[in-house]
Amino acid sequence: MPDTIDPARENQLANETSPYLLQHKSNPVDWQPWGTEALAEAKREDKPILLSVGYAACHWCHVMAHESFEDSDVAELMNRHFVNIKVDREERPDLDSIYQQALALLGQHGGWPLTMFLTPDGEPFWGGTYFPKQDMYGRPGFPRVLEAIAQVYRDEPDKVHKNVAAIQNALQDLAKPQRAGVIDLATIDGIADRLAGEIDPQNGGLGSAPKFPQPGILKLLWRSYIRRGQATHREAVELTLRQMSQGGIYDHLGGGYARYAVDERWLVPHFEKMLYDNAQILDLLVWAWQDTKKPLYRQRVYETVGWLLREMIARDADSHPVDAFAATLDADSEGEEGKFYVWDADEIDRILGEDAELFKQLYDVRPGGNWEGKTILNRLHNPNLLDKATENRLAECRKKLFEVRKDRVRPGWDDKVLADWNGLMIAALAEAAAAFEEPAWLEAAQAAFAFVRDTMQVDGRLKHAWRRGKLNHPATLDDYASMAKAALTLFEHTGQAAYLEQAKAWVSVVDRHYWDEEDGGYFFTADDVDDVIVRTKHAHDSAQPSGNGLMLGVLTRLHYLTGDSGYREQAEALIQAFSGELERNFVPLCTLLNNVELLNNAMQVVIVGPRDAAETAALLREVHSACLPDRILQVVADGDALPSNHPAASKQMAEGRATAFVCRGQTCSLPIMEPAGLAQALRA
Repeated sequence: MPDTIDPARENQLANETSPYLLQHKSNPVDWQPWGTEALAEAKREDKPILLSVGYAACHWCHVMAHESFEDSDVAELMNRHFVNIKVDREERPDLDSIYQQALALLGQHGGWPLTMFLTPDGEPFWGGTYFPKQDMYGRPGFPRVLEAIAQVYRDEPDKVHKNVAAIQNALQDLAKPQRAGVIDLATIDGIADRLAGEIDPQNGGLGSAPKFPQPGILKLLWRSYIRRGQATHREAVELTLRQMSQGGIYDHLGGGYARYAVDERWLVPHFEKMLYDNAQILDLLVWAWQDTKKPLYRQRVYETVGWLLREMIARDADSHPVDAFAATLDADSEGEEGKFYVWDADEIDRILGEDAELFKQLYDVRPGGNWEGKTILNRLHNPNLLDKATENRLAECRKKLFEVRKDRVRPGWDDKVLADWNGLMIAALAEAAAAFEEPAWLEAAQAAFAFVRDTMQVDGRLKHAWRRGKLNHPATLDDYASMAKAALTLFEHTGQAAYLEQAKAWVSVVDRHYWDEEDGGYFFTADDVDDVIVRTKHAHDSAQPSGNGLMLGVLTRLHYLTGDSGYREQAEALIQAFSGELERNFVPLCTLLNNVELLNNAMQVVIVGPRDAAETAALLREVHSACLPDRILQVVADGDALPSNHPAASKQMAEGRATAFVCRGQTCSLPIMEPAGLAQALRA
């Protein structure tokens, strides 16, 4: 192996589009993006690859960058011994998935920054996450790690080859999940009961610190409450939503939820805000409001959508707004985590004057603060909303503080558009628009959908990422699944057939390029992606719902909407491909389980009548004001427009008026023309 540095090599990130990669363009490290050139160089020089994976809003990524990647001595070691590759995990979730799995196989916890050491063929043999520059936190210093790995690669190739073979075989095994038979509702009920018992009875959420929202689990519990009347399950979800919504994880001034809390009380957030988290939480808030009509949920929906439409609209190369949604807001500003969001008591006194005492009492503002000498605004000690006059007064206080905060240095913004994250938000925003009768929200959802459909497709194939006019990377399974879900949601709320046809077209692409013909289930990457060492396949939710879990919901809805039994057969094959995984660990399979319930418990609501008629709108209002997780909605001019095998096929308006039918299985209700009667039927 050469001991000298190629003088022609230099940092290659300046021409990338990813904000995360551009953050590292001036490092003294000779970073390269992932690609054939970097891998070829590693082979040519017989050097191991140092792969560093992170994302723009990642606090510990920034820490490691400042400590090590900006340090010329550390960079010299990296450049001497390794070919160094930077990857944005949001642009290449397929690569991140592979190497996170590899790290887990080494017995280590995953996370970011991910630091993996690979052979020139891209095969992992050792790794970790954040390494400090000096020995601390029980971790070896990064320079010591670099020297040790370089020595092992040079002098002990047998060890490297042994690790490579073991990890590679294990990765191949992970792509073959356990098959079994059907999953019935009784199994889901048992899982819901067990998960409900794991909810923190004081603070909500699953487990202790750090605490994540885990929307898939909360949705499973809420569905159990709706279907079975399990009040304890509703209480578990409501406790979690209330504590999150009144805790420091929520931005009480600007709206939106942070990624997670570092404590068990939801007080101290990891301050980054992610599009996908807020999409999933928005879904839950809408469900909770539909069922309870509690003002807190309504307020958080409006504030979070306000944040989305104010701060998360992406921009083109000329900095003009486009119709799609940006990815993330950073945890850091001015080099400090959370600096943009925290306050001290003197600031509050100066800005709010005579209202300061009331505000400080209710928002936990006190001398010395509640976190590192500063105050994270929260209402954990006073979570219940007060009388209207007091809440209006507090709202005025928040507006004043928000106006002052606008002049602070803002956190970093990653404005790339990701197809999968946009799909999640489009669907959530469309549902919120219907529930709260906000047509502008539906228009925003439709515009974002049109952007992804029209701008992020090439020859009928989606791309994963877009930023400032540039498309990057083949779509993953999650991109197609999320956007197909968005298409079907928009079809339900608009009746426009183009949305249904687009969903069918995307499913056709996924079946052709992602389905595993041998073992069933969908691979994460397409069959023509050639720069990954293994095609992963799983149904595990991460911070995002799993692509296979989402695809089960898409196939289910297509079956009911079109009457095509082929979609149901594919859905059942998908369930069988992963059903054996329940015996290993059911906790990350909640999106899959939620859509198993949808397949087996769908409520088909059909309204026969002109969509723009007042009578139809009155019936739709009842549908959208009720929490119906298993609802599949169609508005048709007459029943002949339904598939011939639909239980409401050929049903017509009664007495010349818009008429609703509520169907389960092959049985439908009697014709319903009055909104009150429909509300009663939906509750039943």
